[in-house]
Amino acid sequence: MHHHLSSGAGSGTQPPHSSIKDADPFFKNLLIEGSKIQKLTPTTGSEITGVQLSKPTAAGKDQLALLVAQRKVVAFRDQDLADLPIREALYFGGQFGRHHIYPTSGAPEGYSENHLVHRNNSAWELDEYLAEKNSSISWHSDVTYEQQPPGTTFLYILDSPEVGGDTAFVNQVEAYNRLSPALKERLHGLKAVNYGFDKVELSLQRGGVDRREPVKNEHPLVGTHPVAGEKALFVNGGFTRSIVGLKKEESDALLGFPLAHVGRGINYQARIRWAPKTVDVWDNRVTAYSAIVDWTTGDRRHLARITPQAERPYETPFIPEDGDTPA
Repeated sequence: MHHHLSSGAGSGTQPPHSSIKDADPFFKNLLIEGSKIQKLTPTTGSEITGVQLSKPTAAGKDQLALLVAQRKVVAFRDQDLADLPIREALYFGGQFGRHHIYPTSGAPEGYSENHLVHRNNSAWELDEYLAEKNSSISWHSDVTYEQQPPGTTFLYILDSPEVGGDTAFVNQVEAYNRLSPALKERLHGLKAVNYGFDKVELSLQRGGVDRREPVKNEHPLVGTHPVAGEKALFVNGGFTRSIVGLKKEESDALLGFPLAHVGRGINYQARIRWAPKTVDVWDNRVTAYSAIVDWTTGDRRHLARITPQAERPYETPFIPEDGDTPA
């Protein structure tokens, strides 16, 4: 995996695995004979073994995108993506959309579409980090400042600590579903400004590359998934800054609740532990996620991300569910 070198900056009993014979037959082109799938939680996340992502059929590719949209994040074990030439890995990811090129991060030479994430963590580095924050959790959806943020996204491990450095995901559909009908209706029709100027500046201070001018875009607070049809909160602490048309105090108050609500939602989150040859696949339209910075061994946590872009976020009208009384 030496080819993934940056040219820029630097308890309880679980249910048994379900056999493919018990799986939804709609996914038969993805969940081939001998594969196994297990839900990580009732609402969010699954783990799959026995499927090689890099060798999809056309039907299997479409079923992968749908399964990920339904489960929000899926961890595939024993994958060869990190061992492939980068151009082949990018060709695979490019079947899901046009590649996003991160504006400031390091990437392998000649492959700016391959976004690298790396961190070494020692005890003093963690102490320094926690001197300013009480937690390493930083919920975000990727690059929502773009006009067309990502959809089906692939993150694969190159190096990781033996223990620690997990990634947590939160289900933004379930976060929306938990809201009262009155608040759902209030959030509909609102748009928020998304940008990451401060993160660009920090990256450049650390020696990051400067590929283009930073941008900002307005997106609805409640998005609709184009295939699943589900509504989801489209807010994240990384890039969602203010609500269009509201004064700052009003925006801070109204936006503060869904942001806190997402972070508190442990019963619609999933935590994935990295193991060699793991690939996490999630739908960026309906999830937020955070790395967990909790190891102090100095081991390197090194990952690569393939980030196909999706459609521009959009909303559909608020329709009260049966039994709901609109405000």
